[in-house]
Amino acid sequence: MPPLRLVFSLYKYFPHGGMQRAFIRIAGHCLDAGARVRVYALEWKGEVPQGIDLRLIRASAVFNHTRYERFQTAQRRLLRANPPDCVVGFNKMPGLDVYYAADTCYLEKALTARTLLYRQTPRFRHFAHSERAVFSPEACVQILMSSPTQHAIYRRHYGTPEARFHALPPGIARDRMAGPDAQARRARGREALGIGPEELLVLLIGSGFITKGLDRALDALGSLPELLRARTQLVAIGTDEPRRFREHAQRLGLGGRFRVLSGRDDIPDLLQAGDLLIHPAYFENTGNVLLEALVAGLPVLTTEVCGFAHYIVDAGAGKVIPSPYRQPDLNEGLREMLTSDARSSWRQNGIEFGRSADLYSLPQRAAEIILKIASDKQANAVA
Repeated sequence: MPPLRLVFSLYKYFPHGGMQRAFIRIAGHCLDAGARVRVYALEWKGEVPQGIDLRLIRASAVFNHTRYERFQTAQRRLLRANPPDCVVGFNKMPGLDVYYAADTCYLEKALTARTLLYRQTPRFRHFAHSERAVFSPEACVQILMSSPTQHAIYRRHYGTPEARFHALPPGIARDRMAGPDAQARRARGREALGIGPEELLVLLIGSGFITKGLDRALDALGSLPELLRARTQLVAIGTDEPRRFREHAQRLGLGGRFRVLSGRDDIPDLLQAGDLLIHPAYFENTGNVLLEALVAGLPVLTTEVCGFAHYIVDAGAGKVIPSPYRQPDLNEGLREMLTSDARSSWRQNGIEFGRSADLYSLPQRAAEIILKIASDKQANAVA
């Protein structure tokens, strides 16, 4: 049989996004297995890994949903002209054989966090149509899913047949684990950020500061007792526009206690440098950064809506704010975790959990499923 021909499709690639890192690692395993990988994308920032045949689809429009519609139309034309053995989508859209479920359920958010007027807009119609094209009972898309919570939500809204879901373990990189060089990494990371030995460093890591709840984290920092607040720094790291959050910090009198850094490659050092990861997300399909902090020994304060929040409870590596969310709960959680004698226990619990639990094999398992689906399609086409 000839080499399997795979198309991976996503709207935007940038090096520090969680979904984007998963995409690169899954593609790498498919390439290692001998498959050919072509990628269709709207935007690409960063290097293109060897072996990936990148094809940028140019689509311009005032509104993102219109750009995405034009991307989908152009991609359909390209796929008809040169059909692959399998089309793998990392964003929801028609025409997929496999969807990697990196996002939360759009319909759930539209029904619970948006108005009726919003649900009459072209934007809603586009994203709702794209999601239904993946999850409707009539579709044939195979779904790679690592969040049991979202699995149940999609099933409730669409009645997607259970047989189309493929459960994945988490897939964080092992370089996040605390090793014998943890203290050296801590010193290096704190020096890079200019954090003094008596200061407490709270990290918020992840692109999309609105969804990640950076406003909530700032409010919690502002609520700390004066002496504790004076020796605590909040550093947010990710790809997003920070102006509104800097203004929020200024209103709270936190100008000298808060910084925003763009995505960077020394995250393993910074996880060791921190004293707490705060992740009070509004919506979060999984939350790889929770597990990255856990295995690094960095205590975690997060919200229950995160798909991977249960691992923090399972490991005894921090605190989870229950739903429905209340800001005073986060305020008290932050104060308690920064002053608690349990921080060393949370650290050790996370490290031990990371040594025994399967938190790493998502890319390998996803690639195995994709290659099996592609192989079956190729064989059926030949027959």
